[in-house]
Amino acid sequence: MRVIDLFAGAGGLSEGFRQEGFDILAHVEMDKSACNTLRTREAYYYLKEQNEIDKYKDYLLGNISREELYNNIPLEILNKVIEKEINNKTIPQIFNELDVLVGTEEVDLIIGGPPCQAYSTAGISRDPNRMKNDPRNYFYRYYVRFLRKYQPKMFVFENVRGILSAQEGKVFKNIKRNMSNAGYKVDYRILNASNFGVSQLRERVIIIGWKKDLPFDYPEFYTDIETPVIKTLFKDLPKIQSGQSLNGLNQYTDENNNEINGIRPFDWNILTQHISRPNNEKDLNIYKLVAEAWEKEGKLLKYNELPDELKTHKNTDTFLDRYKNVKYNTFSHTIVAHISKDGHYYIHPDIEQNRSLTVREAARIQSFPDDFYFEDSRSAAFKQIGNAVPPLMAKEIAKKLKSTELVL
Repeated sequence: MRVIDLFAGAGGLSEGFRQEGFDILAHVEMDKSACNTLRTREAYYYLKEQNEIDKYKDYLLGNISREELYNNIPLEILNKVIEKEINNKTIPQIFNELDVLVGTEEVDLIIGGPPCQAYSTAGISRDPNRMKNDPRNYFYRYYVRFLRKYQPKMFVFENVRGILSAQEGKVFKNIKRNMSNAGYKVDYRILNASNFGVSQLRERVIIIGWKKDLPFDYPEFYTDIETPVIKTLFKDLPKIQSGQSLNGLNQYTDENNNEINGIRPFDWNILTQHISRPNNEKDLNIYKLVAEAWEKEGKLLKYNELPDELKTHKNTDTFLDRYKNVKYNTFSHTIVAHISKDGHYYIHPDIEQNRSLTVREAARIQSFPDDFYFEDSRSAAFKQIGNAVPPLMAKEIAKKLKSTELVL
């Protein structure tokens, strides 16, 4: 079951499919930091297969550099990450590189989700032209070119639900027509990640397409996975304060957290990227008030309800939910890429810690396993996490496709 991952980001989709035994031939991604993350993940899987996982652990512990880590990995493995923007100029070269990786065998599946900013509610609300002139509206056309070139039996296309209504529905109508003209039947559902073991209320449109001659219907997703609430998800992570980091061997507070759906792999004992942003005193005072308002009254504190000395501007009529805490006894609200800018919308539920989420906590909410490492800066890591497809959601989609009577 051979897969090409387009617009791969940090690899959330391919991680889930890989966990179900799919063979990821290549990732195509333009962001440099995300590509570094993909290469490091390829290194992890290669070293694990070679029974040399200690080299990967040495890297996480800071005993060797990234360059030294990659020196242990065959070039053909690292070359599976194609670091290029997908556009009309680059597609011929991307095809050439993919042809080498694909070889003479067929591609069974293409997965991926083009950048969604042009369809997002926030993006549209900020743009006076309602994103009508944004070229990202048409990235799906590049996706279709890959379908025409490699003719996979199936594809999985992920995006925000705004893609259904963009330009009064014209964009989605054109997407379906283009995919049909390429030889595929298509269907879609709006799926919520919280139904797939992901501790997050995250709705996404999942389009599945299949060759018109294949006996297939869009699967029904009935999962009996028990999704952990945030308190359970975080219970083995040590408490830290704003600006503090805690990484290294045996830093977990519990021997193992068996209630979090394999997010912390059995016998994994290296905690990475449990790093909290430093916050100024005004922000910390606001964070405390927001967390207390929820804990004591069960209410979300609005910006116009803050004491005057904590307000930083005079706009008290719009965007009043600038500060929001993650709730302990339920699932998180949607993690988005804006978390790379600040943590005001992702305040930790524990008043004693009084801070925003760490990279590792955000990664867990997105269901990335603890052995998954996000490369480069803290901001780059947050951006990768916010843009990702939750691996557990991807895994359940992969499992359903694998279990159908269709022979991939």
